[in-house]
Amino acid sequence: MRLNRQDGGRRQCISVTNNEVAADEQKALREQGLRPGDAEWDKHGICDFITKPRVAAAITGKTPDGEPIKGDYKFTDEFAMAEGFAENAEFFTLTYEARSAVNHNLAFARIAPMLWLRAGAQGRRIDKLPAAGWAVVDTYGLLTVMDAVEPFVSAMEAAQGLRVAYVVTDDDRRFQAIAQRLPAGVEPVRLYESYLTNFSFANGE
Repeated sequence: MRLNRQDGGRRQCISVTNNEVAADEQKALREQGLRPGDAEWDKHGICDFITKPRVAAAITGKTPDGEPIKGDYKFTDEFAMAEGFAENAEFFTLTYEARSAVNHNLAFARIAPMLWLRAGAQGRRIDKLPAAGWAVVDTYGLLTVMDAVEPFVSAMEAAQGLRVAYVVTDDDRRFQAIAQRLPAGVEPVRLYESYLTNFSFANGE
């Protein structure tokens, strides 16, 4: 964030951590009958208690209590920490999903951030399965119903700045046919109908 402030850059960062609770705190929480996953337990974890508040404080220039942060950033570009940064942040919690929920399209909202990240983490996000069978936002499109190919391709052709087209199908031939119709520069990515069991974020299949 500070480098972006110095040179007007558009750098992005993905920070990953667990939400582990310190050993001494774990003992006290267990004595209260709490377990990992309970809201009262998780709020003491390193992510929820330290990481998220620190990132938010750096951006806003305010403490979790709403008070301006005291002190200055030093050296190259000195300025008050209370000024914050012209940046934004998103916080996601990754979970394991039950096969039944995935197969009945109940888990899409929880994997939606991964598709947004895969497409560059910019602009709007598709957070639920589109009623029309397709949707196109700032950097990517999603096709979930094969009968909606025509309006989907038309919308993709009319949009600017698209990077990825996610096509949900188990039919390889249909996927290839749709991929050939996409605008130049748009990467086709196949999502199988059983999303999480077959979808590999690492290689885009």
